Amino acid sequence: MDAVEQVLAYGGGWLDRAAPLRTDPHRLDALLTEPTTVVLPLWQDHCLVDGGGPVRLTADRASLVRSAADETVFLGLDGDVGVFAVDLSTLSERSAVEMTGAVRAVDVRALVGRLDPADAAAQAYARGLLHWHRQSRYCGGCGSPAVAGGGGHVRTCGGEDCGQLLFPRIEPAIIVLVEAPGSPERCLLARHAGAPEGSYSTLAGFVEVGESLEDAVRREMAEEAGVTVTDVTYQGSQGWPFPAGLMVGFRATATSEEIRVDGVELLEARWFTRAELRERVAAGRPLGRVDAIDHQLLGRWLTAG
Repeated sequence: MDAVEQVLAYGGGWLDRAAPLRTDPHRLDALLTEPTTVVLPLWQDHCLVDGGGPVRLTADRASLVRSAADETVFLGLDGDVGVFAVDLSTLSERSAVEMTGAVRAVDVRALVGRLDPADAAAQAYARGLLHWHRQSRYCGGCGSPAVAGGGGHVRTCGGEDCGQLLFPRIEPAIIVLVEAPGSPERCLLARHAGAPEGSYSTLAGFVEVGESLEDAVRREMAEEAGVTVTDVTYQGSQGWPFPAGLMVGFRATATSEEIRVDGVELLEARWFTRAELRERVAAGRPLGRVDAIDHQLLGRWLTAG
């Protein structure tokens, strides 16, 4: 089976993350004062937008916004231009909007299809990193305040006898297109708890401690749908910083057509032929979120036959 080759939403970013600069505070300070440096402001995980999309601040406006920010993080270089993000979450939404010259605060996922892919990648990157800072202000070992450093890519516990280094955490999850073992060719879709009647999507779940990705595929399919799978094949991955996910796509083949949903994570599941999926698409039902890897997995399966 071919791997997913398309650049998925929030991936393929244009920034050079320039990791060596994170340990050079003098260079970072110098970058911040350069008039061409770009600052991306966020407010409570939302990007701040004007009529042209997410605002990109430079010069005096950027300096003003940085002075009011809770955190400033270094995202990387666009050529020779430094790109930073700032968190204005402790301001009111109105104050953040007015200070940045924006018109409103919007979840970047609401802008899919209207943003340049590279801009979407930068906004998602900024969102994930700033969210981590808000959730990691204290050391989990001793409870002392943790101080940001490394251009915003590490926090250091200030405890006298601790000094633990805290790094941004990624939460991997698998998402799987399961195919039926026999003819006609079908794939397994399920209605998840909380989803409206008639809403189906691929199966997914978080990877647990001590598991390989393939182990997680087999466990999740068995736990949630009562389906034993084989031929687990990697298809592609997608950064999903909402807040810290990494979606890892697979295809697998069920060993039988029997389904036993758990009634907790999944309310129902069934096999769909390509013709049935095409009917759903024609009726206006999307194949998963248009910005997510499950949309690509289903789209590729649908066009393969």
